[in-house]
Amino acid sequence: METPGLAYHCLKSTVPLTWVMPSGSSNPVGPISNRRRSQRVILTMAVTVRNEGSSPKETSFVEETHTLIVNLHGALILLAAKVAKGQKLRLSNRATKEEQLCRVASISPGSEGKAQVGVEFLKPSPDFWRITFPPEDWVLPEPSTVTSND
Repeated sequence: METPGLAYHCLKSTVPLTWVMPSGSSNPVGPISNRRRSQRVILTMAVTVRNEGSSPKETSFVEETHTLIVNLHGALILLAAKVAKGQKLRLSNRATKEEQLCRVASISPGSEGKAQVGVEFLKPSPDFWRITFPPEDWVLPEPSTVTSND
């Protein structure tokens, strides 16, 4: 769902974004069980990921990739490296060089041999992505009919 003309400032430039709403709903406000902790925003941002594992079974890796979706609590990223749910990773925002320790919250099949990996920050970091997120009670505007007085 795209809203034409909707844009937010990201790293001193205007980046058009699309708000992602819960499945089957044009309104993020609903029963508590259906709501997320924060709004998700489709945003491609360059990140570097490396493992923080102390387990001998965890292979050391550093991978440059990008986000698919971000929110106040983490992101959905594409990874070629094999990771496990609960594994700790260090995520680095390549634009700002800021780093956050996070854990793997979900793993789903992706494309081109990469997995879609949901990561959750271990410490809150609302400014990590350097964008303004929509308020919790934000509602997708309904398309309006333009009438003319001809």
